[in-house]
Formats: sequence, C-alpha cells, structure tokens
Amino acid sequence: MASSTEKPAGWSVLLRAENAPALAALLGGVLLHSMNVLLLATVLPSIVGELGGAALMSWPTTAFLASSIVAATCTGLLTARIGARNTFCAGALVFSLGALLCGFAPSMAQIVAGRFVQGFGGGLLTAVAYVLVRTTFPEAAWPRAISLMAAMWSVSILVGPTAGGLFAKLGDWRSAFFCVVVLALGLVALAWRALPPTPRAEKIEAPPSPSARVALICLAIAAMSSAAVATAPILKAVLIAASVAILVLELRLDRQAKVPLLPRDAFATGTQTGLGLWLVLMLAIAFSPLQIYLPVFLQRLHGLDPLAAGYIMACTSFGWTVGALAMAGLTPVAVDRLLLAGPACMAAGLLAVALLTAETVGLALPLAVFLTGVGIGGCWGHVAQRVMGGARKGEESIAASSVATVQQIGFALGAALAGLAANSAGLASGLAREGVVAASFWTPVVFVVAAVLAGVAAVRLNLFVCGQREVATPLV
Repeated sequence: MASSTEKPAGWSVLLRAENAPALAALLGGVLLHSMNVLLLATVLPSIVGELGGAALMSWPTTAFLASSIVAATCTGLLTARIGARNTFCAGALVFSLGALLCGFAPSMAQIVAGRFVQGFGGGLLTAVAYVLVRTTFPEAAWPRAISLMAAMWSVSILVGPTAGGLFAKLGDWRSAFFCVVVLALGLVALAWRALPPTPRAEKIEAPPSPSARVALICLAIAAMSSAAVATAPILKAVLIAASVAILVLELRLDRQAKVPLLPRDAFATGTQTGLGLWLVLMLAIAFSPLQIYLPVFLQRLHGLDPLAAGYIMACTSFGWTVGALAMAGLTPVAVDRLLLAGPACMAAGLLAVALLTAETVGLALPLAVFLTGVGIGGCWGHVAQRVMGGARKGEESIAASSVATVQQIGFALGAALAGLAANSAGLASGLAREGVVAASFWTPVVFVVAAVLAGVAAVRLNLFVCGQREVATPLV
C-alpha cells in the first residue's frame, strides 16, 4: 500500500500551502541565475554598440561561469559557517550588486567585472538551494522539489530572451540589469521570511577549502580568455599552452588532495568515469559558442531585433530540454547508440549554423540551432549516469557532483575558445560586416572539432562499457 501512494504523497507534501513561500524562494533563486545567461546574450549586441569592446564579447560569459565555479566550491564552507539561509540571502545580495555594476557600467571592462560578481552570487544561489531542500521540506518531497528546480532552466528559455529582448528593443539595456537588482532584493526579503534559519546543532564543521585548486581553474580560464584578445601569434600560443599546463597541474593536485573536487580517476582514459568526464567536457565546450555570438551575428547581418535573435539562440536550450525528455528511459544498448548520435547531431548542427548564418534566417537556421541542443540534451543524462555508475567505492558523491563541475568548466573554456575563434576570424577589429561574416562561419566550424572529439570519447566509453558487460555476463 505504501508504494501505491508514494508519488501522490510526495507532491501533496511539497505543495502544501505552508511550503509555498519557501518553494517560491528556492525556485526564484534558480530562475534568477539561469535566466541571466540568456538575458545577457540578448542585450550584449546593444552593450557593444554603446560601449564598444567587441573583442571582449566572450569575457562576460567566461567571468560569470568561472565565478560560479568558485562559488560552488565555497558553498559547503559558507553554509557551515553562517548557515544555509544566510548563504542564500548573501548570494542574492551579491547577485544584485553585480547587476548594479553592469547597469552603471561605463565600459565593457566593468560589464565583465559585474558579471564576475553576479556569477559568484548566482553560483551560491543554485548550489545552496539543494542544501535548503533537505532542511526545508520532508524527505518525501525532496525529489519533487529538485525536479521543479531543474524545470526552472526550461522556464528561463522564455523569460531570459523575452526580458532582454524587450529592453534592448527599447534601447535601454541598462534597465534590464536594474530590474534584476529589484528582483534579487525582493528574493532576499522573501527568502529571509520563508526559509528556516539553520539551527546551531545542524551546523557541521567546515570542510577544507580547495581555494588553490579553484584559483588554478580560474587562472587557466583567464589565460585562455586573454589569448582571445592577444594580438601577437606567439603570445596567443603561449597563453593557450599555459592554460593547458595549468589545468594539468590542477588535476594532479586534486588527485593528491584529501578532499578532491573531482574523482581521482577524472579524465583517465581507462575507466568509465574518466572517459565519461571527457565526454561531458567536450559536449559542454561544443555547446558554448552559439549562446554568446549567435544573437550578435543575427542582429548585425540580418537586422533582426534583439527579441527575435534571442529566441533563435534559445532554440539550443529548447532543443536540450526536448532531447532530454524524449531520450529518457532507453535500454543500455540504445544508450550506446545515443552516445554516438548526440555528438554527431551537434557536429551537424554547428556545421549547418556555420553555413547558414550569413545567408538566411529562414526555418533552416533555427532547426540547425535546435539540432545542436537536441544532440547534447538527448545524451547528457545518460552520460551523467555512466559517470556516476563507474565511480570508485567511496567516491560516489564526488563523481555525481563532478558532472556539474566539469560542465561549468567546459562552458567557461568554451566561452574563452569562442572568443579566440571569433576574434581571430575578424571580430577583434569591431562589428564591421566583413569581420562578422567571417566570424559567423569560423566560430561554429571550430567547435565542430569539439563535437568530433566528444564522439571519439563516446566510442571509447562504449567500448569500455561493452567490455564490462561481457565480463559481467560470460558465455556459458
């Protein structure tokens, strides 16, 4: 009898009237963070048109993602010291401060600084929301609350481009950030009243902070971003090599750490988890360029208004959601095929975007953008499952959290590489049509390589998993 009433009981517990304010606060925090990624992409062409700094167009996204990584690693430390509710409210306040810096920015450099501050606040909001689910709701309601939080990323597909597009269309991109300030401050007021304070007895000893390793990740991302604006070819090469070397050093330090950020076999080529994380990284990198540059290309080459350009760009996120829902619940053999099909779809979609962007904004271009999103969305959950399923004993939780960590690192590196590709193709000199046409082709083409590498990782992962199946079920 218990099993027959488990699902209704979970929803009925979560959706009680007394839980509504707390649930609204947590969902609002995730939505505030997620919608700002798409909002910025929509207003970025207007920002560049007023402030200049076309060569730095990838930096606001890179700074936001790098800072989110830092915040995620600091969440355990902050919640242990000041409590989960206080950390959530602090995240919203920091987020509003970053939005304020962007709203008053006199230059692209301050936009980058404001986005870095926003990223830290947003990273705290999303990470501590999962902690607050545990302390706010009964256990029967946890899966439903987490599902609703994940759904906020789909809601942001509508909210982000709409909000950014309307303000950009009115010629007042600064007010978009000022509205974010108001929303963030309202979230602070709601969270302070609705979320339970952390009882002293529930506070645990703070885990050691991985500040040195996180600093190395951010330094590598900064080096890659600096390569995008470096003019001398030798300096570009040096910065790219330095970025790779720093990431290798961080990985070695992490494997020796008492509390690692990633599984100790992360990016190994002979384990299921290691190969799975390679696939996660390459998929995330391949997904990055359209989110940053496609609205700029469409507005400059075809005269689309910010709202229309934003929604074409949002087809990537919509495709991710559709792919994830459509491909759930497959058999292991079907998953093997899907892990190969996903990167192939991304490669085809990116190549089609490269060929179509300068030529047309008809139905074919949104479909190509959508196909790129379907490619990553369809296989993402299954890749995560294989990363977690191959975890070594005692590292199950670290393997689970590593998917999100590597995803953020991949997005940040992808943003930096997109800046390098776009600037090298001709965007560094401004938004003249000739440079934009070249960048609209070469930026997505370069990331076809990342999709192909994801396919190689998928082949290796499938071979490893098939070998494990044969060992587990020997022929009689």
